[in-house]
Amino acid sequence: MESTSQTSSKNQPIAAVLLSRAHDPEETKRILTEKIQQRPLFLCPSSPPPSDARAARRREREKKRLSRKKALKPKPLSANERRKLGLYDVPRSGQKYALFEPLHQLWLGYIREILGNEIHTGGEGAAPKLTSADFHGAEVEVVRSGCVSRVGLKGIVIKDSRFTFEVVTRRNQRKLVPKEGTVFRIEVPLATGTATVEEGQSDENKQQQQQTEAEQPKMIFEVHGEQFQFRSADRANKKFRSHFSKIL
Repeated sequence: MESTSQTSSKNQPIAAVLLSRAHDPEETKRILTEKIQQRPLFLCPSSPPPSDARAARRREREKKRLSRKKALKPKPLSANERRKLGLYDVPRSGQKYALFEPLHQLWLGYIREILGNEIHTGGEGAAPKLTSADFHGAEVEVVRSGCVSRVGLKGIVIKDSRFTFEVVTRRNQRKLVPKEGTVFRIEVPLATGTATVEEGQSDENKQQQQQTEAEQPKMIFEVHGEQFQFRSADRANKKFRSHFSKIL
């Protein structure tokens, strides 16, 4: 009898064997038949099949059109390709101080708006605003440098890269000034009414205008290039912390 019961249990499915341990034979048979063997299995397709051959052809054409459109989309230029094409170079005809003076006036209004009331007081509140500002259009002057010949160089910033300032001087010369080992001075007049120097003005009018600009109260701050070696886009989201520098 034991051998026959063992052979019958081996022939039965494992679900019936497990149910027989908890229920009587009739209840085991009912549960196995109703809830396991005859239970329907519902399948949900990922996408409905096309209704006819015409819809299938239309869907295939749309898929090919999208893949072809994606393949024809031009890829963005790399940094090396941009440099080879000269997209960052300023032509010689555009290296004129007078062309960038309106940009400088826009930058003065921009920096005054950023500083707000702290343009009169300065201090620690103005420091984080200045470090995160964009200096395209600022007029910078080199006051200290590892190269003595660069001291006194002054011009409008036309390109603010990670390691250099590219400026245009009043003599219509383009200069590339490295930030490393250089201290820059920037002056921001407190008054908003500053006029630009035009090419047709006489020398006397230019001297009078320069005297009036020199007499205006200004906020003067210095930027240490050693601590400023970031792109303008990276500085906008970077938080600077005050720390001691052995170089200074």
